[in-house]
Amino acid sequence: MDKKKPKKVFVQGAIPPEKIATSVANHQSKTNIGAHSIFLGQIRADEVDGKTVSAIEYTAYEEMAEQVFYEIREAAFEKFDITCAHIYHSLGTVKTGELCLFVFTSSAHRKIAIEATNYFVEEIKARVPIFGKEIFEDDSHQWKVNQ
Repeated sequence: MDKKKPKKVFVQGAIPPEKIATSVANHQSKTNIGAHSIFLGQIRADEVDGKTVSAIEYTAYEEMAEQVFYEIREAAFEKFDITCAHIYHSLGTVKTGELCLFVFTSSAHRKIAIEATNYFVEEIKARVPIFGKEIFEDDSHQWKVNQ
């Protein structure tokens, strides 16, 4: 049996809303799906030490990160009865209000889709080597601490 190739997860810059709409539309012909669950990560204008975040610049060890995304995806398919799973994460600069993470799962039932999406998000935050540099309105910056 052939080993599946990891899917490309990274997109340059913000994730466009059209990508989300297209992903949903592409699943309308799959009549075994009864539920979709979507998580969208968006950049907040946090205030840190009196300065406001205007963007986050994402970098990653891409090859290693793609492998970890693949491992998380494979584990999710073993753990949950999901039909589909799609993950996209930004690289480069993403401004406040823009989307940086898109997790989309599908299943016959809503509870499974929601649980699988939550699993993906928590595993991504805990395991994937992605780094965010907060850029402030005064152009200063600092490395972001994941929460």
